[in-house]
Amino acid sequence: MNPILNFCTPIALFILFLAMGIAMVRLLRGPQAQDRVLALDCMYLVAMLGLLVLGIHYASANYFEAALLISLFGFVSSTAMAKFLLRGEVIE
Repeated sequence: MNPILNFCTPIALFILFLAMGIAMVRLLRGPQAQDRVLALDCMYLVAMLGLLVLGIHYASANYFEAALLISLFGFVSSTAMAKFLLRGEVIE
């Protein structure tokens, strides 16, 4: 592995961990439901990016597949939450 990647991936993971913590604070303290939904979107995005960084660090394709699944589930859940906040129901 490249020594630059070997040095940078733990730093990137630490920064992503901090971003996850900040999003968790917004999720718990959010004054409105929209803030909480936005925090959940940010958390699934950071989790996906963390898996991508781990996939680069360990040179394994399994992490990339897991990141793809997280992004698909995150998109569907964001759409469902937005529809619920607008209309009050998910399934018509």
